[in-house]
Amino acid sequence: MKIIVPMAGRGSRLRPHTLTIPKPLIPIAGKPIVHRLVEDITKVLKESVEEIAFIIHESFGKEVEKDLLAIAQKLGAKGTIYYQNEALGTAHAILCAKDSMQGPVVVAYADTLFRADFTLDQTADSVIWVKAVDDPAAFGVVQLNEKNEIIDFVEKPKEFISDLAIIGIYYFKSAENLRMELQYLLDNDIAKGGEYQLTDALENMKQKGLKFVPGKVEEWMDCGNKNVTVDTNNRMLNFLDKDGEQLVSKTVVIENATIIPPCYIGENVVLKNATIGPNVSVGNHSSIENATIKNSLIQTHAVIKNAALDNAMIGNHAVFNGKFTNVSIGDYSVLE
Repeated sequence: MKIIVPMAGRGSRLRPHTLTIPKPLIPIAGKPIVHRLVEDITKVLKESVEEIAFIIHESFGKEVEKDLLAIAQKLGAKGTIYYQNEALGTAHAILCAKDSMQGPVVVAYADTLFRADFTLDQTADSVIWVKAVDDPAAFGVVQLNEKNEIIDFVEKPKEFISDLAIIGIYYFKSAENLRMELQYLLDNDIAKGGEYQLTDALENMKQKGLKFVPGKVEEWMDCGNKNVTVDTNNRMLNFLDKDGEQLVSKTVVIENATIIPPCYIGENVVLKNATIGPNVSVGNHSSIENATIKNSLIQTHAVIKNAALDNAMIGNHAVFNGKFTNVSIGDYSVLE
């Protein structure tokens, strides 16, 4: 099994945090989004993953590439880097990894997380991960027949067709078949607004009689902007706490401080005269003094003093000293 992860853009909705690192490498409960994504996919597949191919913009740099290859290595897989330097759509992005497209493959967009417990139907030609949502008009949805097979893909339906939203994770029994359909779109310039879309390839495959089935997830967590990313961090902490994971490092220095679970507290964090939690992640080597923090995501090497934070997101190496509450400051920022 192989996993292909398109993550070419840095993302503008999560600025200033994505000015220095791409969104998929922002940590949620102590691990980068993309790391948690491929880890959870591997658990659902219940089989070994031999290769993880990351599709990025070349401007991400060698340090980011090194981090991505390390993520693959931790999962026992070969890591491969491909480049998409022009935003030419989802189909084009996936096809950038065509040299890795052999055998069964999972395609997963790196700005979403999920929780699921289902058995992958490997008799199907494709499985599309979906989640029931309250407002299907805001999403691409799938329509099912009485056999629980997908018979239609509809983008943002104006009238109710289905409440099963496509979350951006797909299984294909034959990567070669997918590659052929994606190449067909590019060769015949089948594009919308200058972009080649995966949904057009899916439609072609369905018209040829390939069997599509849904893989229903229990939870779908977005990381699109600051507020939903903080909420995703909160939800993930609660899941991990229920799973019994050790979230507080043994190297944390606590001086007259209280941790209210669930919280992730990284290596060599110093907490002094502080109340942390619930639902707070604090990255490695951060220092927090005279502060009350809840429902917040704080990255590495941050210095926070005299703060009362709620629904906050603080970047790497940031310095915060003040009485602001609902804040979002990026890497190396200073707010005093």
